[in-house]
Amino acid sequence: MSETPIDDFTAIVPAGGVGSRLWPLSRPDRPKFLLDLLGTGSTLIQETLSRLAPLTPDVVVVTGAKHASAVLAQAPELPDTNLLAEPSPRDSMAAIALAAAVVEHRHGPRLVGSFAADHVIGDPVSFREAVRTAVGPARDGYVVTIGIEPTEPSTAFGYIEQGVEHSPGVMRVRAFTEKPDAATARRMLADGGYVWNAGMFVVRTDVLLGHLATLLPALEAGVREIAAAWDTGGRGEVMDRVWPTLQKIAIDHAIAEPVAAQGGVAVVPSAFDWHDVGDFATLAELTSADADGVVRIDSTADIRAIQSDGVVAIGATRTIAVVGLDDVVVVETPEAILVVSKAHAQAVKDAGTPASGSVL
Repeated sequence: MSETPIDDFTAIVPAGGVGSRLWPLSRPDRPKFLLDLLGTGSTLIQETLSRLAPLTPDVVVVTGAKHASAVLAQAPELPDTNLLAEPSPRDSMAAIALAAAVVEHRHGPRLVGSFAADHVIGDPVSFREAVRTAVGPARDGYVVTIGIEPTEPSTAFGYIEQGVEHSPGVMRVRAFTEKPDAATARRMLADGGYVWNAGMFVVRTDVLLGHLATLLPALEAGVREIAAAWDTGGRGEVMDRVWPTLQKIAIDHAIAEPVAAQGGVAVVPSAFDWHDVGDFATLAELTSADADGVVRIDSTADIRAIQSDGVVAIGATRTIAVVGLDDVVVVETPEAILVVSKAHAQAVKDAGTPASGSVL
């Protein structure tokens, strides 16, 4: 497929979330999308913007107000008018809807695609091909998502059940499924016809906001009011008054699930290399081990693995010795030290919550 830009297309990049399962690397003041987690020399948001550049020169980033300056510092090519700063997190629907409303207020109805700032995609060309495949049905009025063909019965992702074919490379969506238990995930893989929900959507602004007006009219009216004031001197007053009233809800629950039940969602099943980097076990899988079997990420210290396999050291500046423990991740930051088994990587989010009387 051509790598020329898509006509009348704006990419929306929601840059939010704390990345609590990557604590203490990722913290409220240092979220994971601002980090170079893989040691590539680029942060996750920089990789995302680079990946999107061949699709469109028009990108809108939505992030928390306290991260706005850091985003602009990492993305000097991004016009400050295309950075939308949220005063507080209201989940993905409010962020994406605000961006869509601002884009439509500026340009009229337009095609948009929403792509998270913190994903890792190993094959950007195939990713862009999937986006281009999604454009046709999206122009026709569908909400189109990009699904990832599962490689294992993961319980970390939601799943999309495919229906009949819509067009070459595009399937209608029967239903969305929340993160399943292990038995259900195994059954889905055995049955076939399911893809992982990667949270990527391509849709016309008028279609997205039209669905929102029907399903959550107060949220739609709120983002429309903010968008109308965004490029005026009244932005601050309207944002401060309206934004806290918007419902906190994910786009999956607000739009994708109910619209799929009406037959209005399609999916592009894709096999490109995609990772959510949701925890340290996933991060370790994306990094090669050294000759001694230890995975080192941004670690300058002496790491000694004695009768221990699968050791991962992140950010280490002091000698670390791991004795008799397999599949252990050790993370050092100026604020804290974490030791966790890969099997319990999903539980790290609880470690970042201060216990009563403690300070982290």
